Order: sequence, then C-alpha cells, then structure tokens
Amino acid sequence: MDPSLESVLEVLHDLAPPGLAAEWDNVGLLLEGTRTIQTVILCIDLTEAVFDEARERSADLIVAYHPPIFKGIRRLTGGTPQGRVLLGALRGGISVYSPHTALDAATGGMCDWLLESFGVPFTDSAPIQPDRSDPSVGAGRRAVLATPRPLTDAVASIKEHLQLPHVRVASPTDRSIRAPISTVAVCPGAGGSVLSSLGSVDLILTGEMRHHDVLSWAAQGTTVVLTDHTHTERGYLLRLADRIRRARPRLSVGCAATDVDPLVVW
Repeated sequence: MDPSLESVLEVLHDLAPPGLAAEWDNVGLLLEGTRTIQTVILCIDLTEAVFDEARERSADLIVAYHPPIFKGIRRLTGGTPQGRVLLGALRGGISVYSPHTALDAATGGMCDWLLESFGVPFTDSAPIQPDRSDPSVGAGRRAVLATPRPLTDAVASIKEHLQLPHVRVASPTDRSIRAPISTVAVCPGAGGSVLSSLGSVDLILTGEMRHHDVLSWAAQGTTVVLTDHTHTERGYLLRLADRIRRARPRLSVGCAATDVDPLVVW
C-alpha cells in the first residue's frame, strides 16, 4: 500500500518540526491534494518550470523549501505565475509542503549540513539563535574548527562542499590570506537578521548580505563568504531526499532538475 499523506507528513515533521520555524515564516502543509503519495519532488523554489516537471513526473507531493504561499493571497487566478502553479496543483491533486526555517533549525538540518563546508571536525557547535523550548536547536550555527584552517583552504573546502566554481569573499584588510580560521558561523539564504546576534568569529558563510553589513563585519575582523542565496540551500535537498526515502522506502523521492538559482555568472 502506498504511504498516506499523513504518514509522509509525520516524516517531514520529524525531520523539521514546524514549531522550530521563525515566527514570521509559513511552514507546513500549504496545499492539500491526494490522500496517498507515491512520488515526492523536492525543490528550493516552486517555479512554473519546476511545477511542469513535477507534473510530468506524476508527483503527488512537492516539498518546496521556500513557501510558495507566504503572504496573504488576495486573488488566485491564472494571471500570475504563482496563481498558475497553485491552481494547477489544486486541479491536479498535488500537495505542497514547505519546511523552510524549521529545516534550518532542526538537528541534522540545513544549518548543520552547511557547517560541513569546512571539511574538518568541529566542536562547540551551537545555534546562533537558540529555540526557546530546546536550546540545542535553532537558527544559524556557530562552531569552533577542531583544526584551524588557512583562509584559502577554508574557501576551497566551501566551494567543494557546495559544488561552486566561485564564491565572493570579503576579508579584513589586516588579515593575511594564510591566516588561520578557527571560529565560524553559518546561516542559509540571507543571514542578516540571524547573524545580527552573533559575537566575534573568524569567518561567516551565508548566501547574501547587505553591503554595509559586509563592511561592518570586515571592519570587526571577520571574513565574509557569500555564495548567492540558494547555493547555501540547494545541495541539502539530496540529503533530505535520502532521509525521506529511508523513512518511507516505498516512496519515489527525487529533486527537480529544473530547480536552479535564478542568477548566473557571465
């Protein structure tokens, strides 16, 4: 028997408890479709291209990391990309679920995966903004590398982990390119609000940051590494797909090939 929607939701809730999400976020089941699930498609952004692919692959459930329904919807028509996708999902009986910041905060979630970018064991890993009920989880991560690494090695390791040819780096002017990196902080996507409560560290890894925040961190002696927003997120989808598959082996779980970052380097 194919897993029920409720059974798959149990897995998603275990992996990313909705109670861990930021207060401003909109996580969980956003659109309820068919009651049995055979095929699950994962993506960062539920674009029209991703939805068309999900429909071609006969998906019953789309797990979209970024919530496709975020603010109040005043009209649901075919006149907008969002409307076409949501109406198509409704008519096709396709459920849509978003874990977003709950997945960031959870143990083994996106923040913990992003810490692996540094390629060495780390100690004293802790959330930058601990959850009120469980301080062991929460938004962002700060950690101490067990073995300090030169900046060049740390950046090379980040690029390898995230499968990127290029990243942007802002370093303090008085820091040698070979200076060791010991303390690090990570935050998927746009880390500005989470990182605002962070103390001193050698290096910050996030997707995007305001220009003046970059200048401020560099002035304080911290190197900032920016990858563009979704490059700190998309690589985790393969791990999430595997975790769902192991929990519900009867499911077909995959990532959308058409889910790509909207920005390219020319």
